[in-house]
Amino acid sequence: MSQWEYAPAPESRDIANLKPKYRPFIGGEFVDGSGDPSKTVNPATEEVLAEVGTASASDVDTAVKAARKAYERVWGPMPGTERAKYVFRLARLIQERARELAVLETLDNGKPIKESRDSDVPTAAAHFFYHAGWADKLDYAGFGPDPRPLGVAGQVIPWNFPLLMLAWKVAPALATGNTVVLKPAETTPLTALVFAEICQQADLPPGVVNIVPGAGDIGAAVVEHPDVDKVAFTGSTEVGKHIQRTLAGTRKRLTLELGGKAANVVFDDAPLDQAVEGIVNGIFFNQGHVCCAGSRLLVQESIADELLDKLRARVSTLRLGDPLDKNTDIGAINSPEQLAKIKELVASGEQDGAQRWTSSCPVPDKGWFFAPTVFSGVEQSMRIAREEIFGPVLSVLTFRTPDEAVAKANNTPYGLSAGVWTEKGSRILWMADRLRAGVVWANTFNRFDPAAPFGGYKESGFGREGGRTGLEAYLHVQG
Repeated sequence: MSQWEYAPAPESRDIANLKPKYRPFIGGEFVDGSGDPSKTVNPATEEVLAEVGTASASDVDTAVKAARKAYERVWGPMPGTERAKYVFRLARLIQERARELAVLETLDNGKPIKESRDSDVPTAAAHFFYHAGWADKLDYAGFGPDPRPLGVAGQVIPWNFPLLMLAWKVAPALATGNTVVLKPAETTPLTALVFAEICQQADLPPGVVNIVPGAGDIGAAVVEHPDVDKVAFTGSTEVGKHIQRTLAGTRKRLTLELGGKAANVVFDDAPLDQAVEGIVNGIFFNQGHVCCAGSRLLVQESIADELLDKLRARVSTLRLGDPLDKNTDIGAINSPEQLAKIKELVASGEQDGAQRWTSSCPVPDKGWFFAPTVFSGVEQSMRIAREEIFGPVLSVLTFRTPDEAVAKANNTPYGLSAGVWTEKGSRILWMADRLRAGVVWANTFNRFDPAAPFGGYKESGFGREGGRTGLEAYLHVQG
């Protein structure tokens, strides 16, 4: 297939306003963390971007105390109409600093600038706008009389969508009257710390939002702190299970959004060209670093060869390279550890007998990159069909009947999302009723809206984020 040749169109990294050093944000001020400083690295170049001061367990304790004080004296008693003004102000400031945040996210995470610019940052702002609208309407949301905030929310977010996952958690917590202690991912702390600057700009009362960078031990300190009332975690299923065991028998409320192995099901009457675009978006968006990525393609046997030909042709046009280039479709893998995991699982697919096809796109010599890859002839027993790869790797399986499609789609310990491609509306509804997934997309994939709840079943976690349903996770309600 012929394709356009694009001249480089890099965004200026100067827009990120990188600082040589970033510090934890506790009680409304940036403070020197008492943990060992870490360095955050650009995955596309392997260069050190900045030094980040990290928190210690004592800093977490200070942050929780600041959050408790703010909750009891200021934020909890504040009328919803006043809280809404602050949350709305945060949304506006994210918009005003959108280009800076997008470039910083791309530098720190490795994702293409067009995704940071057009998806992550606008959707983060949208979550704050949406939840600002709820702050003074909780009495009318159907939660019963006098819904009340829980108190202090401890929140731990992953590295794949650093700013967006912050918004998913902080916005509903603030709108419902809770205060926050948030730990960003170790490899991607920068946009969270710039969000702390935005909290200062918005004149948010001290202690309402606290940001404590660090590694897993700091996340554990937040989760286990006795004065935290609610824990919200997005990350791996393994860590989620550990958190659930840790909190079992305590008074703390918990929501978990964990791993996934989503099935993207294509029937023989689907619009194939449209389906191919949805398949590509479903697995190669953000280098496949997406919990709800459509990493298992289930295609009806009668159209499998035709669809695979179209898919390989389309994938071969994807441009891999400098994430700051506006033409780049696939950026860098976030860390060498994640790249090693992807390579190990890909090798297992070849050893198990699946047919590997990898795009011939050039791969940069420096940085952590992996070319988009499609496996055909995949069987349910193979690791690449069962384990979350969290990379730009698609496993293709076939089916003959709708019942077989449902059986194969549900044959996974996960249940976060799924996609269905068909021209029959009745078949979409039939499939959606039978797929054990928190979100089922019809003739599209990876569509998100702040008003729509998101979450999983089984080992993909429990609880919902977004929409009216997501508010309830931060409220005492009368059943």
